[in-house]
Amino acid sequence: MVRNIRCPHCGECFETAGGRLGRKPYNIGVKNVCDALRIHHSILMAAESLGCSRALIYKILKANGTKPVDVIKGKVTILG
Repeated sequence: MVRNIRCPHCGECFETAGGRLGRKPYNIGVKNVCDALRIHHSILMAAESLGCSRALIYKILKANGTKPVDVIKGKVTILG
């Protein structure tokens, strides 16, 4: 894959060969997040065990329509 990138300083265009720019996205599923929350009972501890941020845990749970409290208390089951 070839990309044309413009230099923000001089405005010159150059081609780069290779994959994506930036860091790779996390590949953490909602089931893993729920399991970590049930084990640790804390957003912070679950984030540390998964190697991600607390915000990512909230984002994953929000995308699936649930809240951390519901997962910790066992009100929600995710079959994923």
